[in-house]
Amino acid sequence: MSGVTKAQTIEEKQYLVRFNADTESHLHVLDHDTCLSKCPDKICTIFCPAEVYKWEDIRMHVGYEGCHECGSCRIGCPHENIKWVYPKGGHGIVFRLG
Repeated sequence: MSGVTKAQTIEEKQYLVRFNADTESHLHVLDHDTCLSKCPDKICTIFCPAEVYKWEDIRMHVGYEGCHECGSCRIGCPHENIKWVYPKGGHGIVFRLG
């Protein structure tokens, strides 16, 4: 073995990435009423690996700063209620080689 310790838990693996967040979100919930009335399971809060989507009271909150840019939300929302675009150039996830 080379003596290099590899990340074992998801928390350790997420430490290997950094985020250069823009001041504006690249993720948008198009209609919060759709989340409230048509989506009882709030499925985006389950399938997003970065836990970007959080349901609070009557509104979906989007913590875009930690987005892994996997695109799960743009294809996973059963109501096509999430607009996902790549962050502006120079922003978003930055992978650290380790």
